[in-house]
Amino acid sequence: MIVCVAVVGNQVRSDRPRPLRGGAQNNPVYLQSFTEADDALKLHHIVHCSLDVIDERVNNPKRSGPTLNETFLGLLYPTENYKVYGYLTNTKVKFIMVTTDLDVKDADVRNLKVILQNHYKYVSVLVQIPTYIMFFRRFHAAYVDAVSNPFHVPGKKITSKSFAERVSVIVKSFGSTAT
Repeated sequence: MIVCVAVVGNQVRSDRPRPLRGGAQNNPVYLQSFTEADDALKLHHIVHCSLDVIDERVNNPKRSGPTLNETFLGLLYPTENYKVYGYLTNTKVKFIMVTTDLDVKDADVRNLKVILQNHYKYVSVLVQIPTYIMFFRRFHAAYVDAVSNPFHVPGKKITSKSFAERVSVIVKSFGSTAT
């Protein structure tokens, strides 16, 4: 079950000083938790800790392996109660998902098998479609729609109610298919 999702932009906000190093500042533009209010601060901390893992993977390509070329970063790190997954766009916007699915193995995340029918030969073909990647793609599409709004100011928090509702629908649909 998904307990928290976040979008972390790479643009420096105009009301904050520029970072000392040449890189962009990790600016949380959206964070929503789907649990009690007691866990909100803890989940916020977990999201910020995952940014260090993402930066380490991006800045150390020799240690991160073949996932560097993919947008789906996979399992960032597990905690006692949660697992944290990441997704990085080509514009360096980071999407983070915190789940309570502790029994799900990282290999299973990447290898959900779906049978498709070939229209000409009626041959079943096994295609591997990772469910978490599909979640992140839907989440990314919702984000793109939200920031494409001409009234949205780049780098500012996303306050659109329609975006929040769309994210909630995506999370609920993912939760119902995972159980």
